[in-house]
Amino acid sequence: ANFPGIVSLAELEVLCNHLYEGTDLAQRMEAEKVLLELIDSPECLSQCQLLLEQGTMSYAQLLAATCLSKLVSRASPLPIEQRIDIRNYILNYVASQPKLAPFVIQALVQVIAKITKLGWFEVLKDQLIFRDIIADVKKFFNLFFFFFFFFIIGVMILSELTQEMNIVSMFGFFPSVDYSRPSAKHRKIATSFRDTSLKDILMLACSLLKELLAKPLTLQDQRQQSLAMQLLKLVLNCLNFDFIGNSADESADDLCTVQIPTNWRTIFLEPETLDLFFDLYHSLPPMLSQLALSCLVQFASTRRSLFSNPERAKYLGNLIKGVKQILENPQGLSDPGNYHEFCRFLARLKTNYQLGELVMVKDYPEVIQLIANFTITSLQHWEFAPNSVHYLLILWQRMVASVPFVKTAEPHLLDTYAPEITKAYITSRLELVTFYLYSRDGLEDPLDDTATVFQQLEQLCTVSRCEYEKTCTLLVQLFDQNAQNYQKLLHSSSRNPLEITVQEGCLAWLVYFVGTFVGGRLTYTSTDEHDAMDGELSCRVFQLISLMDAQLPQCSNEKVELAILWFLDQFRKTYVGDQLQHTSKVYARMSEVLGITDDNHVLETFMTKIVTNLKYWGRCEPVISRTLQFLNDLSVGYPFYCILLKKLVKIEAVKFMLQNHTSKHFPFLGVSDNYSLSDLRCRTVFYTALTRLLMVDLGEDEDEFENFMLPLTVSFESVTQIFNSSFEQEEAKRMLIGLARDLRGIAFALNTKTSYTMLFDWIYPAYISVLQRAVELWYREPACTTPILKLMAEFMQNRSQRLNFDVSSPNGILLFREASKMICTYGNQILSLGTLSKDQVYPLKLKGISICYSALKSALCGNYVSFGVFKLYGDNHFDNVLQAFVKMLLSVSHSDLLQYRKLSQSYYPLLECLTQDHMSFITSLEPRVLIYILTSISEGLTAVDTIVSSSCCASLDYIVTYLFKHLAKEGKKTLRCREISQDGQRLLHFMQQNPEVLQQMMSILMNTIIFEDCRNQWSVSRPLLGLILLNEKYFSELRATLISSQPDNKHEALDQCFRNLMEGVEQNLLVKNRDR
Repeated sequence: ANFPGIVSLAELEVLCNHLYEGTDLAQRMEAEKVLLELIDSPECLSQCQLLLEQGTMSYAQLLAATCLSKLVSRASPLPIEQRIDIRNYILNYVASQPKLAPFVIQALVQVIAKITKLGWFEVLKDQLIFRDIIADVKKFFNLFFFFFFFFIIGVMILSELTQEMNIVSMFGFFPSVDYSRPSAKHRKIATSFRDTSLKDILMLACSLLKELLAKPLTLQDQRQQSLAMQLLKLVLNCLNFDFIGNSADESADDLCTVQIPTNWRTIFLEPETLDLFFDLYHSLPPMLSQLALSCLVQFASTRRSLFSNPERAKYLGNLIKGVKQILENPQGLSDPGNYHEFCRFLARLKTNYQLGELVMVKDYPEVIQLIANFTITSLQHWEFAPNSVHYLLILWQRMVASVPFVKTAEPHLLDTYAPEITKAYITSRLELVTFYLYSRDGLEDPLDDTATVFQQLEQLCTVSRCEYEKTCTLLVQLFDQNAQNYQKLLHSSSRNPLEITVQEGCLAWLVYFVGTFVGGRLTYTSTDEHDAMDGELSCRVFQLISLMDAQLPQCSNEKVELAILWFLDQFRKTYVGDQLQHTSKVYARMSEVLGITDDNHVLETFMTKIVTNLKYWGRCEPVISRTLQFLNDLSVGYPFYCILLKKLVKIEAVKFMLQNHTSKHFPFLGVSDNYSLSDLRCRTVFYTALTRLLMVDLGEDEDEFENFMLPLTVSFESVTQIFNSSFEQEEAKRMLIGLARDLRGIAFALNTKTSYTMLFDWIYPAYISVLQRAVELWYREPACTTPILKLMAEFMQNRSQRLNFDVSSPNGILLFREASKMICTYGNQILSLGTLSKDQVYPLKLKGISICYSALKSALCGNYVSFGVFKLYGDNHFDNVLQAFVKMLLSVSHSDLLQYRKLSQSYYPLLECLTQDHMSFITSLEPRVLIYILTSISEGLTAVDTIVSSSCCASLDYIVTYLFKHLAKEGKKTLRCREISQDGQRLLHFMQQNPEVLQQMMSILMNTIIFEDCRNQWSVSRPLLGLILLNEKYFSELRATLISSQPDNKHEALDQCFRNLMEGVEQNLLVKNRDR
């Protein structure tokens, strides 16, 4: 066989091997390029057949299956007879090749599933020809019941079909072949499949599982195991089906409810259904029993409204009975897969059923005790399936949170078991410290995974507040014990570093616990006794802070510091700032022990700690970053914002920071080679917080502002001297990066016209020219250009009308000219880099372009520049920046525009500004640029991101409105002769040459409104009237097409909807007419 560019079938197989198994990237890319030609060749079908029949490698057969999959999924489908032939050929091929590799069988079965799905509504000789696959599979079962291989293939087909019906879209390995259907059509197919076939498939699978269970299971028999696995996967696919077209986010696993159709009630009301899967769990080996548990997770998540109250109680009773059986015979839970699914199962019980319903179940006291023991054992054996603990904590968190709402007289017993769960979690984490440090298995410290720690602490927080006295007593005892041991070790003559590290690890966990429990205080459930206990706990942490800081800089522990910062933040949220808390009992104990009588003293402690950390932890990015975030939270985010800021600026530590923000006092502000460039990012947060504190008493005092800016002035003068002399490039670059980050933080915090003007007068013109020079020199280095461009983007933000300079001031225009220069310089230089590789294109080019677009958008929408002035006085800065916008845009592919979120979120709002206020620029563009922009709008209309789709709709509306108004003016005859707009004529001529552009967008919008779950319907509706009035003939055709695409019984209803839409609509785009 002669393949394009390929000598022989053997060579093709080598290429397959390179594609699927190769480690050399160049070889893989070359193989992909050649094999793409196979898909696009007219002989693709016969070549696939040859690969299947004569190929000696499984990868060759897999390639054939993949090619067939892409071929049958194309937007322009193959003839119906050809698809039937492909389906029948694959069925016969699979049946005649029992030794095919499993992944090849799977791929071929997927092709059958896709053919069936995409042809679900197609008719041949008055028959829905592709729906007979289900009947064919049933015949398959009857014919080959004693031949396991054929039986398994039949189940795989049903399983794959069920899964395929649930997939909205899928993008293949080969970029030239895209399998995607509009989700409206997908939903129509999926709904039909659900209503006609899915229940029958589930009942068939359950009946086959019953038959399998009724026979003596020979678990060593691989065929029986394989059949059981495929049947369980089929049931799971049925229960995972998206019944109502509103799939839950898979990451929100604990929130899922399965929307079982009402006509399935009979299946779920039969106790035998649940019993079947519990029996399968007990009978099957672990790999299969976990699938049975996965099915039970879905059964436990069945929507509540499927049952009446008595039916629901009975159904819950059966679930609880199954839980009891599993926990009484826990051998199967030694398998991690079973254990994980069982934990999910328990969590789903509380997600779907109320505590009041659970306590009414017959065996509740025994079951809650078994679950508590199971949880405690799980927490103690933390090394076994640690990711499953999350689900157990969710169960207990929700159980305890429900206690105030239980109305039944039956005891819930949580006050007995919740403290035991809390104790088990706390003690197990402390044991974990010793094990981790002494282990030689290279285990990671759990405290390094802060996301998991914080998630689990949040869950534990609720549980701990049940019988809070017991929790606090335990924590006080453990804290005192560990603190005493730690002090002994510190003062010991033979200091053992490992033992000290163990104690510090335990103290870190204990501080996290204290912070969590203090932060978990709820106003409506807390008592004075609870507040006093919080005081007891907090005293110990504040004492630990003094102990740890006294050892600096000789001794320190990063994890303890991070835990302390977590505690301080939780204490701040709970007990600082709320006027009602001045009388809180939390301060009674703290006053006795530490002399801290109110939140004023606490604020002093906070600020002293912040200054200490910034002084001594300069080389530790995590501690500096968390400290600065804490400082930032202190400077903003309080309901009593002004009162607290006034308290803060009176504190000596704050005055010290405002007067001494240099690297001499705070090493993290240094720019030496000891620090990586990424470490400089935290400077922005520091200066934002510091400037907020400065603003409290600044007013119009320019001298105080100059004093505050003095360290930055010195740095800028140094950079200027370096630029004018020997030019130490690396030193200047680092200083400029630091300065850009500092200034961005300052600019972000200056939200008044007076304070912003002070900054503008400070930086313009001398220092801004230094930034321009840096962009010109180091455009290849995003580490340098990104902070400078972001600084310029921040300067352009007219937040709180801060850029509304006095009428006699040219500052707005001067600022825009500088921004224009910088954007043009960067744009021209970055385009000189040429073509970049996929992994370099975003960091080296697209990120900078997105920031430029963001800055330009802020300028265009800021209302502080009259752009007509530029043309009037022959200033080309505005024209230059618009041309730079176009040049940069044309260097970006449409796919990249939507693929990179930051780029799309800056480009589309900028385009909205341009179409709203600068249509004369849009109409002056060359046809190829207009096509590019309109195509980008068309593609953005269906974007998932509502910022993008809403901006596209607005841009389209402005373009359509401009065009309609031009046509309306052209058609009017008035007494005075008006010159017909040349801009409007150009756009009209372009649209007449390319009518399909607007027509396609109208089709997209109509499909979105009618068939999609549209989240921004108002935005989508705005351009619709203009499109209809400009394309009335096409609208009539589109209307007829949409109506005919629906089932016959819906034609009249949809036709009536269209009549209602256009009823009373006039030939204008007035607001009143749009809103009809």
